[in-house]
Amino acid sequence: MEHKADSAIPSRAETLKLLQLMGRYAPMLMLCGDDKGFGCRWTLHGMQVQPAIAGWLMEQGYLVDEGATEMGARRLVLSAAGIAFRDDGLRWWARLGPLGKLRVILFG
Repeated sequence: MEHKADSAIPSRAETLKLLQLMGRYAPMLMLCGDDKGFGCRWTLHGMQVQPAIAGWLMEQGYLVDEGATEMGARRLVLSAAGIAFRDDGLRWWARLGPLGKLRVILFG
C-alpha cells in the first residue's frame, strides 16, 4: 500500500478492510470526547474503529468531514485522496500471494 507520508500505516490489513467497507459513501462516525478527559470514538456500520487507524487516516487527509448528524456525531467520508489510496491498496492486496497476505495480517 503506497502512501504519501513516511509514517507507517497502522495494521495494514485492518486499515484496508476498513477502507473497503467504507466504499465511496459509507461514513465513519466520530463521536467526540468531552472535557473530562474521555477521548473520541469512531464507528463504521456500528462497529468500533481503532483510534490509531482513524487518527492516521485523518492526519493523512484520507477522510473529510461531511458535517454533524442529528445526534452530534461527525460524519467522515473518504476524500479523493482516500479513494485513490483505497484503490491502490486493493490492487496491492490482489497482487500478494497467500503467504504475503498472511504475513501482512500477522505482522502488520
